[in-house]
Amino acid sequence: MSETASTGGASPLDGLLVLDCATFIAAPYTAGLLAEFGARVIKIEQPGTGDPFRRYGTPTERGDTLAWLTEGRNKESIELDLRSEEGAAIFKKLAAQADVVTENFRPGTLDKWGLGYRVLSALNPGLVMLSVSGYGQTGPYRDKPGFARIAHAFGGLTYLAGMPGEIPVTPGSTSLADYMTGIYGAFGVMVALEERRTSGKGQVVDIALYESVFRVLDELAPAYAKNGTIRQPEGTGTLNACPHGHFRCGDGSFVAIACTSDKMFERLAHAMGNPDLATPAQYGRVANRLAEREHVDGLVAAWTGSMPRDQLMEIATEHGVPMGPVNTVEDLFADPHIRARENLVEVEAEGVGTVTLPNVVPRLSRTPGTLRHPGKPLGADTERVLKEILGEE
Repeated sequence: MSETASTGGASPLDGLLVLDCATFIAAPYTAGLLAEFGARVIKIEQPGTGDPFRRYGTPTERGDTLAWLTEGRNKESIELDLRSEEGAAIFKKLAAQADVVTENFRPGTLDKWGLGYRVLSALNPGLVMLSVSGYGQTGPYRDKPGFARIAHAFGGLTYLAGMPGEIPVTPGSTSLADYMTGIYGAFGVMVALEERRTSGKGQVVDIALYESVFRVLDELAPAYAKNGTIRQPEGTGTLNACPHGHFRCGDGSFVAIACTSDKMFERLAHAMGNPDLATPAQYGRVANRLAEREHVDGLVAAWTGSMPRDQLMEIATEHGVPMGPVNTVEDLFADPHIRARENLVEVEAEGVGTVTLPNVVPRLSRTPGTLRHPGKPLGADTERVLKEILGEE
């Protein structure tokens, strides 16, 4: 585990000013990613209460949460009431100097406050605005509220998750759609900024939470359009490959095995000590394995159940079998690869002490991102930011 935040040379986004007036995860995650690579991100929060994400998750000694310390990283916090005349006026002055604004209010909310893109772009034609909402800025559902769980369901992912015939589940019980949308948002912002280099003009990046989910469902759309195929939940496996799923080990833990080709199955058969399984007469062809999926999976399950996970992993590595442990977070903290890659980093949080957070992704060889500090207390930078940017006392 890295004991200090990542360090490096000049950051690639130095000089970029971002106003993050969004809440919770998706759009703020975009701003956080930009901050990791050098952008100056000003987190604009409602006075007295701040971003509701400050109260989501495990509480800390100072009253916010570990989730906030994680996702409020590298941002300066100021209190500003955008609904008030004074707050709106200050926001306009900040936006006039900013490169990017990230927001995730209901469509039309900023317009109602006199802070929509038309107003802000008149003050700053090069401004890029990221607008994240449940269903996007257009369409009949634009005014409906949206959350990650709803996006998973509406976007088609939830239906596919879980065991056949049972209640669909939320994949990993995480806010996956929020984080995915935040990544797409960062991509959209960077594309808009790159285009601005030529045109000198900003634009709006409009993304719905469900769209990031729908976009990653591989052939789901073309398969339905072409053949009317409605993919069903496939549990721990897949209908396209075998064996391909999760298998219990002798010590009660699990491993994931991915045999997507006949060559991979041949390696697995040798690892199992039964190379004849991979002959054409038995299961050496994918069609044969798919036709007798339950039997093949049963043979593999009997093998994985005969020994502890660590021994299985050694054998799989020796034979080049694509196998991985189904890790708990405790497993991840103990894993030597996680340590070698410095995927966890320890930083100091004001009023809390040392906290361990996921490190910056991706890693750049010359200009790596940095985790300078975790999420700050509400309004920690109000006076300094307004003085530095606007010259106000």
